[in-house]
Amino acid sequence: MNLEKEIHQTAPFISEFHKMAVNILFTASWLDRRHTQNLKPFGITPQQFNILRILRGQHPKPAGINMLIERMIDKSSNASRLVDRLAAKGLVHKQVNHTDKRAVDVIITAAGLDVLGKIDADRMILEKWLHNITEEEAGELNRILDKLRG
Repeated sequence: MNLEKEIHQTAPFISEFHKMAVNILFTASWLDRRHTQNLKPFGITPQQFNILRILRGQHPKPAGINMLIERMIDKSSNASRLVDRLAAKGLVHKQVNHTDKRAVDVIITAAGLDVLGKIDADRMILEKWLHNITEEEAGELNRILDKLRG
């Protein structure tokens, strides 16, 4: 279905660039809703998933809150609060940084790695609604989006 039908727009867009911007925002919201639904069985949010993936990439080294913020997809998320929630679930461990007592180091736990392993085992859970396009088209879209931000 095209964008105009999805958002019930009858007037034309100001330009193709305007339509593109609205389409990107609409599609990002569409993806986020599906991503959220698919992570619910694992008891985590997309933002928590993002932090767990960052920590897995750092494993076994700890990550500081500032590093997590720099690498997060959603820069407006409260990383400290997300880490606290993940710690309460036993998916990460927080400890005082040895060189800066004001800083906190975060390490993914075995339980956190296990949750990511379960999600990875069913990769389709995150990609099943993306197969309306080919892998080649996905590559081209990635190239265009990278160019747009460039």
